[in-house]
Amino acid sequence: MKIRQIAIGCRDFERAQDFYTRLLGMEPTAVFNPPGFCFYNLGGTRLLVEIGGPASLVYLEVSDVRETVADLRSRGFAISSEPHIVFPDPNGVFDTPGNEWLAFVEDSEGNQIGLMSREVI
Repeated sequence: MKIRQIAIGCRDFERAQDFYTRLLGMEPTAVFNPPGFCFYNLGGTRLLVEIGGPASLVYLEVSDVRETVADLRSRGFAISSEPHIVFPDPNGVFDTPGNEWLAFVEDSEGNQIGLMSREVI
């Protein structure tokens, strides 16, 4: 099995679509408005942004959390948690041995989006 789709709710569809287009650096794969939802292709997993949908917590892999946060901050994104090592993993429990980095950005609807990267040691 693999994750096929993740959904995240919003209150203002146009605002949320703009936020995710800027955050992800891509246009939606499909937009249905009305009723107010769109999809983004994240490496074969669909991200559904849906008006009135449930709140969710999504974690996105980036190449370097510190660089990504610096870029997002320079473009006006709200950083709610600065980059930090969330899990030192010298034995490679989740991947090659390294440090798991994490930061959070707040989306236009108040949802938290986790940004994760791995620093190989």
